[in-house]
Amino acid sequence: MNKIHNTAIIGKNAVIGSNVEIGPYCVVEEGVKIGNDNILHSSVFMTGESDIGEGNIFFPFCSIGSNPQDLKYQGEKSRLIIGNNNIFREYCTANTGTAGDNMITIVGSSSLFMMGAHIAHDCIIGDNVIMANQATLGGHVHVDNSAVLGGLSAVHQFCRIGKLAMIGGLSAVENDVIPFGLALGNRAKITGVNIVGLKRANYSKNIIREYSNSIDKIFTGGTIESEKEKIKTSNNDLIKELLIFLDKNSSRGLCKYGK
Repeated sequence: MNKIHNTAIIGKNAVIGSNVEIGPYCVVEEGVKIGNDNILHSSVFMTGESDIGEGNIFFPFCSIGSNPQDLKYQGEKSRLIIGNNNIFREYCTANTGTAGDNMITIVGSSSLFMMGAHIAHDCIIGDNVIMANQATLGGHVHVDNSAVLGGLSAVHQFCRIGKLAMIGGLSAVENDVIPFGLALGNRAKITGVNIVGLKRANYSKNIIREYSNSIDKIFTGGTIESEKEKIKTSNNDLIKELLIFLDKNSSRGLCKYGK
């Protein structure tokens, strides 16, 4: 049975699943689809073609599915898709996509978006991501699984943040951050490997050390292409992930190495 406060405003064509709680003064407009077991605390605003999965929690003053903050946006009927079991703390914002990309913004599952986090148009967010207070993504940013973005960090449009990468607080990222990398500063540079995160993910010391050595060689040895050739037959899972990342097209280039 749903629990909807009598002050909430629900569009007549909004789709609400089962066991959903919608608190005081929430607004859920037409076009929104809310799956089972979601909780909307008071004063949450949902609009647009937004498809919300199951088991998410939205704290007060979140704005979900609102129009992109893009002057090129012309009212096209783009979408926002959110997966399952995410937590959106107070004042989080997530916008729909634009015709300048694939018309869709995608948020995966089991992530934590702390107070004031912003997910701009056409972003693609993986699973188990953490965006700390006031972390901000420009449009078209891709954030891979288990990445962590520190408080008050900002990521430039079209950048990619690799798997289990960690962005330090107050950092301004304007280039792609490699998987498992640590990035810090304004403008951010790679300062090493996310050793703590990798240990928590149960990677062995030898695998981490081999990956770290490969990063050193790629950034300080010959050309990136020549160094890739030397490691392309490696059985190290971290190196395999790095090679996949490096083989994808990039409009921003790699974040520089500042070790």
